[in-house]
Amino acid sequence: MTAGPNYGPKPWMQAHWDLRAALNFILGGTGTGLLLAAALAAPSAWRWPLAAGLALIAAGLGAVWLEIGRKLRAINVLFNARTSWMTREAYVAVVVFGLGLAALALGRAPLAQAAALAALGFIYCQGRILFAAKGIPAWRTRGVVALIVATALAEGGGLFVAAAAWALGKPPTLWLVVFALALVARGAAWSRYRSRLAAGTARLALEASGRILIYVGTAAPLALLAIGLLLPGLAPGADMLAGLAALAAGWRLKFVLVRRAAYNQGFSLPQLPVRGGN
Repeated sequence: MTAGPNYGPKPWMQAHWDLRAALNFILGGTGTGLLLAAALAAPSAWRWPLAAGLALIAAGLGAVWLEIGRKLRAINVLFNARTSWMTREAYVAVVVFGLGLAALALGRAPLAQAAALAALGFIYCQGRILFAAKGIPAWRTRGVVALIVATALAEGGGLFVAAAAWALGKPPTLWLVVFALALVARGAAWSRYRSRLAAGTARLALEASGRILIYVGTAAPLALLAIGLLLPGLAPGADMLAGLAALAAGWRLKFVLVRRAAYNQGFSLPQLPVRGGN
């Protein structure tokens, strides 16, 4: 039998969410970003990012469902819309899949764009799920919602750019610009979040992945995009590397945020009982 957490004044790692829960944020964010890519893609190129985005969101939700001890109890998530961001996430997911599948079946790009707008609501709910966990400093810090949303945009943009570079040799210029803006927005969101995160165990746990996000996931992809613009012959490889680097750095940050930096704040005992005292 393994020992449980050492509850006490020192922070301890939460033990309720494991890798399967982290995958919901990782895959759901990237899927949301791909849906937004589909909304901005050319008329002939929106179907595959839409289908891939829906598949990633479904895989993330499926992973967190596997974490539930009694699987049939998952239906209970639908009954707390007034108080639970998980319930709201579930309802928004239904809208996302309804619009997305209808767009694929009917071949209607406006429905894909509507699905992308709904997906923004989905990723916002995911950010609010973390922010609602007031006992975990890394999640309750103001700025975590913006970080989750910005990371989703950069991840989805990175995957779209990498796939377009592999398939077409040169992603559309519009999406290179959108991707670059998403990278800058994510870097700014991380910096703002980090400045608000109190010094302590959680911040130390996030430092390494934060540096990777800035240097490997932001600065390096921007430099590679610039190389692709200045040296067109190198563009396919440079753009693909830029997209994959941005994707990998975002995934690592969210994994660490959910699994490695999720320390409870501990508690303090300002006055201890003394035997024989009043």
